[in-house]
Amino acid sequence: MQAHGATIGDVLSDLDRLFPGICFRVVDEQGRLRPHMRVFINDEMVRDLSTVLNPDDELTLVQALSGG
Repeated sequence: MQAHGATIGDVLSDLDRLFPGICFRVVDEQGRLRPHMRVFINDEMVRDLSTVLNPDDELTLVQALSGG
């Protein structure tokens, strides 16, 4: 899917517009990535939502699974 924004945070906001509530599952109340979330830009893991994206970057969101 395609979403638009200059930073990871902007892209998440755009995704939340398309899929209401998705941002809350990725970002906590303090505006930080939740501990179980992993964000990759072109296969490189990043944690900073203010990371600037290039127009041709691929952003991947991964939720770590655990349980017993």
